[in-house]
Amino acid sequence: MTLRDVRHRAEYAIVLALRGAIAIVPGAPARGLGSLIGLAFCVLDPRHRRVATEQLQAAFPTRSAAEVRAIVRATFAHFGRLLVFVLRLSTLTRDELRALIEIEGESHFRAALASGRGVLIFTGHFGFWEVQGLAHALVWPRLCVLARPLDNPYLHRFLERTRESTGNRVIYRQGAMRRVLRALQSNETVAMLIDQHIQPSNAVMVDFFNRPAATTTAVATLALRTGAPLVPIFALPLPGGRVRLVYEHPVPLPPPDSPDPVRELTQSCTDVLEMYVRRYPQLWLWMHRRWRDGDEPVGERGMFPTAAGGDPEAVDS
Repeated sequence: MTLRDVRHRAEYAIVLALRGAIAIVPGAPARGLGSLIGLAFCVLDPRHRRVATEQLQAAFPTRSAAEVRAIVRATFAHFGRLLVFVLRLSTLTRDELRALIEIEGESHFRAALASGRGVLIFTGHFGFWEVQGLAHALVWPRLCVLARPLDNPYLHRFLERTRESTGNRVIYRQGAMRRVLRALQSNETVAMLIDQHIQPSNAVMVDFFNRPAATTTAVATLALRTGAPLVPIFALPLPGGRVRLVYEHPVPLPPPDSPDPVRELTQSCTDVLEMYVRRYPQLWLWMHRRWRDGDEPVGERGMFPTAAGGDPEAVDS
């Protein structure tokens, strides 16, 4: 057994122990525990704290240093609560999960699904996005979730089982284009994240908080190729441990004479995400280095690994 495997097994054992503890702790104390876990990472992980601080200062230049520090702490606390929530979800029944959610904008998604061309839904590492993916399949037909495997194979299988527990299907990088197209042709829904930095060769540069950010072209390319409606989604935490699932108006396709329809549509999608991040800055993953120089590594480790989200490169080209 290698040291790498020992570390992976130890990480998995910690997660299982935390899951077991959360299963027997009532809701409010569990949320408090999540906040404490997040704040502990804020103290013990200076690198990600520094990344979050720098990016918040650049995104909100008129905010004071005290305001930025408060948002950083709130962001870490939020992601601690998200971790606890996801672990708790793996212990709930479908009825118990359904009782925790409310839906806003149901007519937007219903109309998109009625088009018969499949639906592309997108969001970012914002709010309770993993919860939205799970809860969606309790109300609508299943999701096809684009994802990148985790480095830890034990945690990868655990997360995969959780994501598929309500009937969803996970699509990984190899052969993703064919699977996504087949899903859309069958009028299924495909979910993607659009807020990770990716290599420029697979990206288009769009403005995000008035700064150029390398962004996946996958969502726009698929929408333009298939005509599938593009529906932004957001999961907002509510008091008492409930979650509001928001389905926004579909993003309109560019006009036929657009000189660069992929970039224009990618910018439109990014603008919707930015609108929500500006409203609720403490709910976005500022710890991920969204704006990078070309020589910076893409992968990140710790509580906030890049690999934890969707794989935006999976269906490009």
